[in-house]
Amino acid sequence: MNRLIDKLAILLICLMSIVMSDSFTAPVIVALATLTVSAAVQLMTGTVIAAVLIASCSLLCGVFPLMLCSLPLLLYDALWEKKWWLTVPAVTVLTKLNMLSAEQLILTGAAFAVTVIIYKRVSNLEETVSVLTSLRDEVAGKNRQLAEQNLRLAAAQDNEIHLATMKERNRIAREIHDNVGHMLTRSLLQSGALIVINKDEQLKEPLESLKTTLDSAMTSIRESVHDLHDDSIDLKKVIEDSISTVDSRFKVTLDCDVSENIAGNIKLCIIGVVKEGLSNAVKHSKGDKINIIIREHPAFYQLMLEDNGCCTEIKESGIGLKNMSDRAAALKGRISFTPSQEGFKIFMSLPKS
Repeated sequence: MNRLIDKLAILLICLMSIVMSDSFTAPVIVALATLTVSAAVQLMTGTVIAAVLIASCSLLCGVFPLMLCSLPLLLYDALWEKKWWLTVPAVTVLTKLNMLSAEQLILTGAAFAVTVIIYKRVSNLEETVSVLTSLRDEVAGKNRQLAEQNLRLAAAQDNEIHLATMKERNRIAREIHDNVGHMLTRSLLQSGALIVINKDEQLKEPLESLKTTLDSAMTSIRESVHDLHDDSIDLKKVIEDSISTVDSRFKVTLDCDVSENIAGNIKLCIIGVVKEGLSNAVKHSKGDKINIIIREHPAFYQLMLEDNGCCTEIKESGIGLKNMSDRAAALKGRISFTPSQEGFKIFMSLPKS
């Protein structure tokens, strides 16, 4: 839009010079020809045709000196084409300058000066805008990177806090088990011994009540310790740690989509099967890829572990397979082992209740 306004200003100066001609038809022809060529160059900028049009009009100045009055407009187009030298052929008009009046020459000279000044101003402005646009895009890109890094940092911090919380729960559970649990166990044994050796009927009922209370406390402590220990197990983290120990020839992918409130015995079963499956793949598979998918459904959990090594048969008596089957059966789940030319697949489903 800025270029069109600039060209309009230059055209007005050129027209002032053109209309000073004594002829009536020549100014009209020159003005129309100049407008047509300038518009064509604007549409076909950067092409050979545009360059040819500018050069042709420059050559015509030697034949029709009045064309010199419109040359500033074509010079503006040539400058934007980065081919100012296309207007050099117009020097042939020097031999016919006497056909133009002094006023026309002065206005044409002024038009040339205005053209160069406007081009410099607009080109510098567009260059500045381009630099600012590039800078804005770079800043926007940096801001996006910073936002992504902040998100990753926040996620990493949340993960560290979660792991620290899990470790602290595990420590508390271990201390309760090692200290309070052992003390309660010893108290239970001592109360049982006192009941056996007691001969006083009046102490029999209090001792039985004491033993019942200690037994209830022991049960409560055991359940609390188990709950704390189960909560301290981060299923995805434990599996990722197991994956990190797999032979480097394998590319292992994990897709784990389960809620955080998964029961501890389910976690331990899945972890055990995954570890056994990874171990079997490393020992027996000829492939180089292992895919692990863990899904939570409304009524059950699902695990699929497969590699891409060729396997046409399995040994039913294998200890690893038996261990996995026992783990699934203990939770009333189902597990299957499928060998094929495409690889070996383990598929397990465990009910939620």
